[in-house]
Amino acid sequence: QVQLVESGGGLVQVGGSLRLSCAASGQTLRIERMAWFRQAPGEERQWVAGRRWTGTGGTYYADSVKGRFTISRDNIQNMLYLQMNNLKPEDTAVYYCAADFRYAGTWHSEGEYNYWGQGTQVTVSS
Repeated sequence: QVQLVESGGGLVQVGGSLRLSCAASGQTLRIERMAWFRQAPGEERQWVAGRRWTGTGGTYYADSVKGRFTISRDNIQNMLYLQMNNLKPEDTAVYYCAADFRYAGTWHSEGEYNYWGQGTQVTVSS
């Protein structure tokens, strides 16, 4: 079992920045991949970014956030982060972190992730 707890959401103006955090606990040594997803009201949950939990490997982003968001990790503290810059109203959503025990998979497929946090609200005002 893995527990994930997100924090760092809030209200920010267009063009502003926020950093989301996701604290992982439990069987973190089994985690292979982690990702951020988001869900806006009335819409399906969509993948935002992903990366491997340990070792080398690239970072992956949805086209809508590429160049503005950065996913990073701290394996010592068991933390996953999402730095969000130049925020837009369309970034308004509940943001979730997710963990997968499998090494290989499809980054954007939410069905492949074993564990999810409760989400943190991000609201971008214009």
